[in-house]
Amino acid sequence: MPILQQIFFLLVLGAASFLFYKKIKSIRRNIFLGRPKTFAGDSAQRWKNVLLLALGQKKMFKKWTPAVLHFFVYAGFIIINVEMLEIILDGILGTHRLFAPALGGLYPILIGCFEVLAATVLIACVFFLIRRNVMKLKRLNQVELEGFPKSDANLILIIEIVLMSLLLILNATDLQLQAMGSEHYTQTGSYWISGLIAPFFNGMSEAALIGLERSAWWLHIIGVLAFLNYLPYSKHLHIVLAFPNAYYATLEPVGEINNMPSVQNEVLYMMEPDKAPTDIDPNAAPQRFGAKDVMDLSWKNLMDAYSCTECGRCTEACPANITGKKLSPRKIMMDTRDRLEEVGKNIDANGSFVDDGKSLVHDYITSEELRACTTCNACVEACPVSISPLDIIVEARRYLVMEESNSPQEWNMMFSNIENNMAPWKMSPDERDKWVEEMV
Repeated sequence: MPILQQIFFLLVLGAASFLFYKKIKSIRRNIFLGRPKTFAGDSAQRWKNVLLLALGQKKMFKKWTPAVLHFFVYAGFIIINVEMLEIILDGILGTHRLFAPALGGLYPILIGCFEVLAATVLIACVFFLIRRNVMKLKRLNQVELEGFPKSDANLILIIEIVLMSLLLILNATDLQLQAMGSEHYTQTGSYWISGLIAPFFNGMSEAALIGLERSAWWLHIIGVLAFLNYLPYSKHLHIVLAFPNAYYATLEPVGEINNMPSVQNEVLYMMEPDKAPTDIDPNAAPQRFGAKDVMDLSWKNLMDAYSCTECGRCTEACPANITGKKLSPRKIMMDTRDRLEEVGKNIDANGSFVDDGKSLVHDYITSEELRACTTCNACVEACPVSISPLDIIVEARRYLVMEESNSPQEWNMMFSNIENNMAPWKMSPDERDKWVEEMV
């Protein structure tokens, strides 16, 4: 590879790496705008979750057909990119198929395995495009996906199809040039898939084949680097965040809602005033109950938002959504991510967050959506990457009730009954066992 091409390659690689780092740093900053949260529990169980949920995609296999195809896309894309190491080193060093001489007869076998995976990725992506745009699967065509989310999903699939096609064309033209004895093209032996494609290039001149092979090589590497930088703006960031998200998934029993220490302590201090702290700053702003905006959520909630795959399994399982309510757990996660991105841009523009008159609750998520939730945990159980939309819903609803006193009359009656009668019903504790007397 001429020295000018090496310099150009280094410039492209450096620019792509810098832009990717800059965006990932911004996302990390946004995530840690959330409140601190500590995680207890067995680290061995957490690593087991990473292996089963993130790497093994255990929850995906509740629906076998998309699960198998998704596994091919996921595993294929990850493993095929091992070949990127050779391509990057070739670009930096000006070599061609750097590992071929060292690996000998093993090299065409490895490339053949990569090609089989590339073919399965290509086929699976075509099938996913058909499911979205021809079969129009309901959960993939709901209102919250209109606009960029739908275009994003289709674009990613098309990019993967193009990248896999370029890889196969690259290898097929390389084989043809090897057969011609072209200079600099190392003899490696035939590959499993591109060996079947290579005969289609019979009759092309050596110069035309070199031009096609080099074009496929450059388009493939530039396409991968462009994909890398598109990833942080896309729902496909879950490729990266699924792993930490699985590690930090809650190990508490399903359905257990975290207590609010601030409220619990207030009750304790009323009952036992001597335990009340004496070093509280009277001028300090009180901590908000629940979550009005993204900064009131925990950093894990915010990482959940960035990890959302927008697959819609949570919404498909949600009984409120099934019965026609406005609640969509997927939309809750998308709204949280959109608001967080807006807050991040505000910080970038001003150095620190400047009140923009907006908030997650009301401006992005309505009270009607929050009230529709039955806290059944169906969305949490359905999520393949261990996201909990319910945590965000509960915190936002706590804000509505405890900060705004914003709740339906029926809820207010229940709250009053619990406060006065220690039960949701409007009867005193002394009268609860009267039905026993009526049975005698």
